[in-house]
Amino acid sequence: MKGMNFCMCGIAGWINIKDNITYEKEIIHRMTDKLLPRGPDATGYWYSTHALLGHQRLAIIDPSGGVQPMVEHKGDNTYVIIYNGELYNTEELRNELKSKGYLFRTTSDTEVLLKSFVEWGPGCSEKINGIYAFAVWDEKERSLFLCRDRFGVKPLFYAVRKDTFIFASELKSILAHPMVEPEVDNEGLAEVFALGPARTPGHGVFKNVYELKPAHYLTYNSAGIQTKRYWALESYPHTDSIEKTIDTLKELVVDSIERQLVSDVPVCTFLSGGLDSSAITAVSSNHFRHNMGIQLHTYSIDYIDNELYFKASNFQPNSDAPWVKLMSEKFNTFHHFVKFDTPQLVEALEYAVEARDLPGMADIDSSLWLFCREVRKNAKVALSGECADEIFGGYPWFHREEMLYSNTFPWSRDIETRLCILSGDLKEIIQAEKYIARRYEETLDEVPYLPGEKGLEKRRREMFYLNITWFMSNLLDRKDRMSMASGLEVRVPFCDHRLVQYVWNIPWEIKMYGGREKGILREALKGILPNEIIYRKKSPYPKTHNPSYEAMIVKKVLEIVNDSNSPIQPLIDKNVILNLVESKSDYGKPWFGQLMAKPQLLAYLVQVDIWLRKYNIRLV
Repeated sequence: MKGMNFCMCGIAGWINIKDNITYEKEIIHRMTDKLLPRGPDATGYWYSTHALLGHQRLAIIDPSGGVQPMVEHKGDNTYVIIYNGELYNTEELRNELKSKGYLFRTTSDTEVLLKSFVEWGPGCSEKINGIYAFAVWDEKERSLFLCRDRFGVKPLFYAVRKDTFIFASELKSILAHPMVEPEVDNEGLAEVFALGPARTPGHGVFKNVYELKPAHYLTYNSAGIQTKRYWALESYPHTDSIEKTIDTLKELVVDSIERQLVSDVPVCTFLSGGLDSSAITAVSSNHFRHNMGIQLHTYSIDYIDNELYFKASNFQPNSDAPWVKLMSEKFNTFHHFVKFDTPQLVEALEYAVEARDLPGMADIDSSLWLFCREVRKNAKVALSGECADEIFGGYPWFHREEMLYSNTFPWSRDIETRLCILSGDLKEIIQAEKYIARRYEETLDEVPYLPGEKGLEKRRREMFYLNITWFMSNLLDRKDRMSMASGLEVRVPFCDHRLVQYVWNIPWEIKMYGGREKGILREALKGILPNEIIYRKKSPYPKTHNPSYEAMIVKKVLEIVNDSNSPIQPLIDKNVILNLVESKSDYGKPWFGQLMAKPQLLAYLVQVDIWLRKYNIRLV
């Protein structure tokens, strides 16, 4: 399907509704330059007395159309949009707007989005389906409108300094403004050490820097800042039969995948041989073959000599390669086995920090950064299987009682290790246990329970909400930042809000159809996937098992703790770190998620040190 212009990009803006900032163009240029990897195809600016806007474009369809910033005039009003993302219901919206008399000069979804705002104002947020972060400046009213997609696939940060409002897709762009200093206060440190690599929704870690929360919009004008949530999960009884549920799921999954295959540049899929990526690959391959007669390219990630050291565990029961081969042969894909060596993973830890602007998931981030860079050599668009585990209950903490009832974030239960590696002063400053408990309780207060819901049913609803708002957000942020750092657009079909809302209310016993995790999804994919894939036991994102990785990380950690100038030294307990380094065995349960154990904990400390140095962090 052709003829629509999607735009994966980076956006930046500076608003001052009182003073003339027309002649400060160099600042918006610096801010926009920081976003170049997100949109290497074109750069655009818009200047007025009170607003400076910048845009970096990654053109996916119709490069000549949809140039941004895009301007729309209606009466004596002038509206200007900068937009990062894509709409999946563009044609439906375009036709509705045409019926209201609107004319279109391009085939871009940018123009559809802009005219949607002109017609419906903030109400446009409820009508659009996609992944997006966009800004509309109303020149006449001196009013800014920001909006972010329902699950935060696309990032958007902002800061207020006196009469100045600054916003951008990434923190590095915010920090390029001279009024924003790389300062981190006690709460920012708590984010990094108590919750990291997760992050509280809405928190920008740097002092007085904020993130627009998913499913929210913001207006900024002479009345100040106002934010509003425009969408939320709704709880209601699930009345569909099992047969109807299966049919509805199949329809929603296939429709979401096919909507996201629109492109005039090469599209590929990430393929692990697991249920989720295999479903996307199967539907995509069939669609391309039947409708366009072309072969789908697929990509998988692994590590050199990993098979020599792989040990099955409850978290990772088997390796991916045989399942990838099965899927590629079954659906006749052109498969690319991408492998990396240990030194590459270690070196890329720094690049991953720069991509995320924060310490992240160590080699889980750096491997993805390397992987996306390799995929980008042949493709601009990829589809990936994130979000299925969060919405269907695929993780161990949905099933194991000790994790389900842990009374904290289940992917980060090992609070003792987090505390023991910190210096006494930092422990006192951040009050990690209290900070974690506060963020956890704040989230539970938002859960939309069913009337009368209690016991295990209530707890499972809480667990799903925690996963969607925290763990899924972290993985989506990881995927966006690591991919867009190479100018690769990654789409996530399981994140379609129609699908998420429907699955939200499916009872646990139906989700577990056949006594298997994600059983109802497996049943819905019968006839689409081979049985071998349908019944494969869940296996997470592959990580390196090569002992040389830990050895190289240990070397870096020792360099840091023995460097008196290291900025991380006042924040850690050197003796505890040295004991951890010398320990011959892992310390037990994963430090974060399923994949971050001892080597990743040490690598996280390396990333913190990199972050403190490269961003010239000042603790305040």
